[in-house]
Amino acid sequence: MKVSIPDFSLVLLIGPSSAGKSSFARKHFRPTEVVSSDTCRGLVSDDETDQSASADAFQLVHTLVDLRLRRHRFTVVDATNLRREDRDRLRLIARKRYAPPVAIVFNPGDAIVRERNAARPDRRLAPEILDTHLSLLRQSLRELKREGFRRHIHVLDSVAEIDAVEIVRQSLPVDRRTDAGPFDIIGDIHGCLAELLALLATLGYRVQRAGTDAAPRFEVTPPAGRRVVFLGDLVDRGPDVRDVLSLVMDMVESGKALAVPGNHDAKLERWLSTGKAGMVNGFDHTAAEMNLSGDAFKARVRRFIGSLVSHYVLDGGRLVVSHAGIRESMIGRDSPRIRTFCLYGDVTGGLDDDGLPERRNWAADYRGRARIVYGHTPVRDARWHRNTLCLDTGCAFGGALTALRWPEMELVCEPARAVYCKPVRPLGEIPADAG
Repeated sequence: MKVSIPDFSLVLLIGPSSAGKSSFARKHFRPTEVVSSDTCRGLVSDDETDQSASADAFQLVHTLVDLRLRRHRFTVVDATNLRREDRDRLRLIARKRYAPPVAIVFNPGDAIVRERNAARPDRRLAPEILDTHLSLLRQSLRELKREGFRRHIHVLDSVAEIDAVEIVRQSLPVDRRTDAGPFDIIGDIHGCLAELLALLATLGYRVQRAGTDAAPRFEVTPPAGRRVVFLGDLVDRGPDVRDVLSLVMDMVESGKALAVPGNHDAKLERWLSTGKAGMVNGFDHTAAEMNLSGDAFKARVRRFIGSLVSHYVLDGGRLVVSHAGIRESMIGRDSPRIRTFCLYGDVTGGLDDDGLPERRNWAADYRGRARIVYGHTPVRDARWHRNTLCLDTGCAFGGALTALRWPEMELVCEPARAVYCKPVRPLGEIPADAG
């Protein structure tokens, strides 16, 4: 029986005393990865059985968990974890550190638990306390799915299942550090097909249109070893949304490109799923093109956008790509809050004087070593600032479509053919990197 666990996560072993949690932890995890309530009780009182030290012991448990997750370390909590309030406190720490919480539930059967408890030479629980544990286990099995563990709940319902488990650690989808490129990273396209095709040609990609007008397909031959990374916002504002989507989807699905979603793409996915969206910021044109494209194409677009992850960590961690940027503490981690940040940036929830979402300048506080390449906020020129680079040079607004060649660090620009959409305000400027 394989149990798949994200290789960065907080794993809670949940079960009554004598269910086999500690033996399981010793078998499957490194000693440094396991934070044991018994060990912490011993550390603060010199006696692992001293229940009067439990409050201090769990303060130490929570401190160790927080420190490990802050340092991006896989962590396992070996305790009963049977009370919801105890699990909630640990999940809050995991949420703060953007670590997926995982529940592994031990339910070998009441008779087995009672038999093992009776045979223990030490730490034998009174029958009434063990009864409470077993009752809390049944309550936990009913509650876990509502507690935020999402799909990471694994219930082991017998000794045979517990003994047969194989733990498989899986890298988070955002973690592609082993993928070194070389890459050509392209900023916000916004339906500007002519500029995209010209930019790809300048970068050495051969693109041939195939299929039909109603169902276009693109065959792309990249330069040897190179791939494109699209930074999102494929749709809205420009004249050829459907063909841009077709080209990008064909390249990603054939392994010739990677892509992260932009906020405009996420809006399209919501509209395709619910039929609800405001027809602003060029979305009316996108919706019109979608309605002329047929159900099969719309379903493909919805699946494609929904499959994209918030950001990628590439080239040994030296390169991070995201649509709207990312905080250093979020890099290589994944959660709904991180996805929202990567889609929209560091928004305040208010509007600025131009009626646009008010955003904080997250890049001004960035101190990390990884180079972060992003888009989202149109600028006149792409310039490095504190190891961050915005590649959205406002093509749909009459600016240019810009690519960064990695690792060459060369910028390649294709001027816009026209002003397809009038900007609310002139293209902005990000301060040049002072060094």
